[in-house]
Amino acid sequence: MMNNKYLNGTIKPSTITLIMLALSVLFLSSCAKRPPDSNPEAQLNYDEANDPLEPMNRSIFAFNTLFDDAIVAPTARLYRRWGPPDVRDGISNFVANWREPVTFVNDVLQAEPKRAGTTFSRFLINSTFGLLGTFDTATQWGLPYHNEDFGETFAVWGIPEGPFIVLPLLGPSNARDLSGFVVDFFYDPVSLWLNHKNWTYVRYGRLALRGLIYREENLETLDDLSKSSTDFYASLRSAYRQLRLYDINNGNLDTSEEDDLFDEEFDDEFEF
Repeated sequence: MMNNKYLNGTIKPSTITLIMLALSVLFLSSCAKRPPDSNPEAQLNYDEANDPLEPMNRSIFAFNTLFDDAIVAPTARLYRRWGPPDVRDGISNFVANWREPVTFVNDVLQAEPKRAGTTFSRFLINSTFGLLGTFDTATQWGLPYHNEDFGETFAVWGIPEGPFIVLPLLGPSNARDLSGFVVDFFYDPVSLWLNHKNWTYVRYGRLALRGLIYREENLETLDDLSKSSTDFYASLRSAYRQLRLYDINNGNLDTSEEDDLFDEEFDDEFEF
């Protein structure tokens, strides 16, 4: 959409330059200052947090929290209250099934042929015997679900995570995962097919529905973390980074020495 406007002259190069310059100024002005050399402990904490944009991130986090409290969480509670469990399971299965193509692509890009075969088989089975994915027949047949995204693929390729970022409405991320989300959203096979059909609204509706499902499934997890944390922002940042490390390694981690905040209940959280 943006490329077409650019080619037609609707968006001029000078306009894009000004936008990029404004964004650069915003990021630079929001950077937290690195502690002085005289305070090595503070420097260590700064490096471990990997959050040079913390002032801006906290502002966006505060906005997201207000938005969640006012709209997202109440909607998720209504969805749980009025949606029968079997119906909610069917919707979750359907949405997960139509993420299988992008998972398959990432399995291949990560040189995981066995997992790619499982994903391909799951999609065929659930799209047919599972009535377009409404039923997770593949899991019953011994083919368990797993998810992969382009952020994980970039990590497998050795691309560093970059600074921690909080995205408006979408929540915790980092430079690598943000890049992966853009690729995932616009270039996964289902998105390309929807774009070909000019069903852009379905693409955005799909993203919103995934967000609703995620929030409903994690109402207690996030509420408990919020109540038990002296700094909810820092706790969520830590949990997100540990989750991504867990996902990137396909769960093959010894987490015994990790921060106690990490919990496998987060396994599907922050999934785009």
